[in-house]
Amino acid sequence: MTIIRQGSLFDIQELYDLEPTQRFEAIFSTIDIDPIFAVVTKKSRFGRPVELNYAAMIYSLVARISERIPFIKDLVKRLRNDMIFRLDWGFLVSDIVPSEAAYSRIVTILSESEVLEGAKNTILNQVITEGFINDDTAALDASHFEAKDQAPPKKEKTTSEPKKRGRKSKEEREKWLVEQAEREVNLPLYEKKIEEQLDVSLSELRSQMPQDPQWGVKKNSEGKNVFWYGYKAHLLVGTKSQYILQSLFSSGNLNDGKAAIPLLKGIQENVSLKTLRYTTMDAGYDYEPIYEQVHRLGLQSVIAYNKRNEPEPIGFDKHFAPTCFREHSYRYESYDAKYETLKYTRPKECKDCPLADQGICQKVYKVKITTDLRKYTAPARGSKTWKTIFKRRTAVERVNAYLKEYFQLNNVRYRTGKRAKVHFDLVTLVYNASKLAADRMNAMLNQRQAA
Repeated sequence: MTIIRQGSLFDIQELYDLEPTQRFEAIFSTIDIDPIFAVVTKKSRFGRPVELNYAAMIYSLVARISERIPFIKDLVKRLRNDMIFRLDWGFLVSDIVPSEAAYSRIVTILSESEVLEGAKNTILNQVITEGFINDDTAALDASHFEAKDQAPPKKEKTTSEPKKRGRKSKEEREKWLVEQAEREVNLPLYEKKIEEQLDVSLSELRSQMPQDPQWGVKKNSEGKNVFWYGYKAHLLVGTKSQYILQSLFSSGNLNDGKAAIPLLKGIQENVSLKTLRYTTMDAGYDYEPIYEQVHRLGLQSVIAYNKRNEPEPIGFDKHFAPTCFREHSYRYESYDAKYETLKYTRPKECKDCPLADQGICQKVYKVKITTDLRKYTAPARGSKTWKTIFKRRTAVERVNAYLKEYFQLNNVRYRTGKRAKVHFDLVTLVYNASKLAADRMNAMLNQRQAA
């Protein structure tokens, strides 16, 4: 790698301020191109041109993301007019400049393969091997981006026959229940309840993920509905390192919570990160199966509670900490990992309480988190430690903003969900590759300063 003369440590943005040759060399060196090249290269002399430099074409697709080139036609134009950039991207002087159709064929080939998923996992494991990830918390969130496809015209609702008034007979109700049960069984996986995902393999969860563009809706900061036609990016991010640990691409109408279990299972199967202890999410992921999946991984959930028409708990405060007779909340003290037990101690107000010496109030209160994984978390809800960990969730929002602002996530130029997923995979791949390049340069600078 080229030696970079830099007086202080720098981040990704400063990496992008370097000379193109140095920047491309740093980013390309982090990507194992051989599996991708094996997929896209020609296997025979028939069909598309044999003389195209497919390795350089792959690098140019990566460079298009990092250079923020909006269109493939602009990429082709730059290759034709700028010899220096052609050489930087791996093309030889004698190579033919690929056409837009040639790039379209490569994208089609990549859309029918899982090779980019493998490339992302390879980079991530390399990052872990080199010691650049030592996070104890992972944050999960989703972000929407629009499709290039034109939204279909709105269909007029057909007037259905009015329902028969009155209660169903016993035979009619039994028939209706059987039809409902059959309908539930035949639903696609992501239209079923979230708990159905718990015992499904990761490969099946990923293969059945809906990818076609759909209308999505969410509330903005002002409480108003925002509509878009397109997709969602689901990210699981290390809160300290800000690497993307796992990512998923889905239709825009998929509930955020239905992508949580596949992401968590991806951590279990694809990432060997022994330092991870907590997962933090907003209230949109407050579902019991998600807590169950986190518990199966041996991690702790720090998820905002979403109250759903529930009565006020008797004998507990809003954070489910026990209260005394005068409704003072017990203080969270510690968590026993061996017995999975939260320990609460008597409130400060009980010191001067006339009931303190009558043996009515407990001095110590213990509760197992397995009693209700949604209510009892470690650390306990409302505690200072819980609030500190939950604040780390902003890391995933920051990464979402980076992908949209600097890595062209919201600039999908391909139609259909399968081809748009290639764009998403390239964006997340280039982001992690850029982070790794910056971390390697920082490590080099630290060694030089220590010498």
